[in-house]
Amino acid sequence: MKRLLGLFTALLLATLLIAVSPAHAGETLSAAVTATLDRLYLTAFDEAIGRHATTQSDGTTYISTGDINADWLRDSSAIVRPYIGLSTHDPHVAAKLRGVVARQAKYILIDPYANAFTSHYTVAERKFEIDSLLYPIWFAAAYYRQTHDRSIFTPEVRRAFVRVLGVLRDEQHHERRSKYRHAQLANGGLGSPVKYTGMVWTGFRSSDDPARYQFNIPENMFAVVVMHDLTNIARDVWNDSKMADNAWGLSVEIQRGIEQNGTLELKGIGRIYAYEVDGLGHANVMDDANIPSLLSIPYFGYLPAGNSLYKTTRAFVLSDRNPYYFHGRYASGVGSPHTPHGYVWPLALCVQAITATDDDEVHRVLGYIAASDVGDHRLHESFDANWPEQYTRADFAWPNALYAELVLARRDEPRMAQSAR
Repeated sequence: MKRLLGLFTALLLATLLIAVSPAHAGETLSAAVTATLDRLYLTAFDEAIGRHATTQSDGTTYISTGDINADWLRDSSAIVRPYIGLSTHDPHVAAKLRGVVARQAKYILIDPYANAFTSHYTVAERKFEIDSLLYPIWFAAAYYRQTHDRSIFTPEVRRAFVRVLGVLRDEQHHERRSKYRHAQLANGGLGSPVKYTGMVWTGFRSSDDPARYQFNIPENMFAVVVMHDLTNIARDVWNDSKMADNAWGLSVEIQRGIEQNGTLELKGIGRIYAYEVDGLGHANVMDDANIPSLLSIPYFGYLPAGNSLYKTTRAFVLSDRNPYYFHGRYASGVGSPHTPHGYVWPLALCVQAITATDDDEVHRVLGYIAASDVGDHRLHESFDANWPEQYTRADFAWPNALYAELVLARRDEPRMAQSAR
């Protein structure tokens, strides 16, 4: 197999063979579970970038999502995020990551409403979802914080980020200013009716499924965090106070909209965040495994894990009150309307472990992850909680990359990309 990893990386992986378990010293996991988790990690850390990242003739990096040969803006950012720390030591990895930023800027300038592209820069899918514009900025900001490498912020990247701001501003006023339409949306492609809230309209969720109500709360939370990142980039790198003020002002408007329109009182649980709202009083009370999700709020940095409103929301997400929380013989966790009923997503299991504050919960979730390994030592899109041999997508890079990030976070590895907290 053709390898991306440089000599330093290969030596590092060899060292990790000694003790790569996600558990801290003193924690108890069975030898069999630990061995399975080790194999999953080594496969995930190597393959997520080694098999899916390809340098193109223009010097950019094309990231295939896996068994679907297309480059999703969201997925490609998430796939390379665990390698930021490693890039400070391995120039081959650094070049790959710089190539990701450069390619994503080209995608955004081609069509900011598209979420996926081919290796030939043609649109593979044009489902507008806010996170497709946010993930590239989130990744670039994380890369810059840890490496201090300003070379990624080229004039083309700057134009792309300005374009992102313009689209988000337009989609605050979707019905009046946006020309985006999609056949899968209601009202002739316009989407369901909404009232202005300050939040950004989205046509689709991060699962690529159509939104029921067009203000997705976790995606707008993610937008608040990313606009803070963009504010810092505009000020520190480009010395552009106008762009910085625009990004900061947008974050304030979105956050106000979330807090004024995005919560509800759920009997027996308390006040929680909704998954989607329309500003007209309707709310979709659920969570989806794809990130950004309500479960992942501390992961991307909108609120800390100890926040009382997050804790109440988390209790709902991980309960039978969430219509997409499933129990089975081998696992319990969050699934998605994107996949069959009863199928749990490893993405959500990784997020649950990352956001957990209790070791017993982490151990339980790691056991579910180990149980999902059917012998290929990869995490799949989803699996039947009663029979893991039944799963969707044999080759899906995103959960493998997130699992690598989970392991590095649990072991406090400095080479992990700095997660927003």
